Amino acid sequence: MPEQQTVERARQDAREGKAPSTQAGEFVREEMHHIREGKHGARSTKQAIAIGLSKARRAGVKLAPPKKGRASKKSRKSAQRAYKAGQSHRKKKTSPKRSRATLKALKRESHRAASHQALSNQARSARIRRKTSR
Repeated sequence: MPEQQTVERARQDAREGKAPSTQAGEFVREEMHHIREGKHGARSTKQAIAIGLSKARRAGVKLAPPKKGRASKKSRKSAQRAYKAGQSHRKKKTSPKRSRATLKALKRESHRAASHQALSNQARSARIRRKTSR
């Protein structure tokens, strides 16, 4: 569950007419803070970003799922599910057992995913990927 402050910042971005990716950036930022403060870890920076984007979609940010060829079928399906959950008004609470299992799995992971070096490497590889796909 995202923090109220994060949701409010994302809504503010939406009111200002900023892109959905900018709004979703607030959730990714929150996720990095959670990892840095030791709330939980992540296997990689990519996973941390994916968690943030999923939270954004579930919070109602109109961030479309990736198109075919941009991500794996599993990732696209998961993103579609999160997007649909965020756009519908029916809020179904995650079962406590599932929440605990997810958190316990993330707690076992490293906190290196949110380090400045890891974020720098991720941004660099993303930039290279964008350049080659043009």
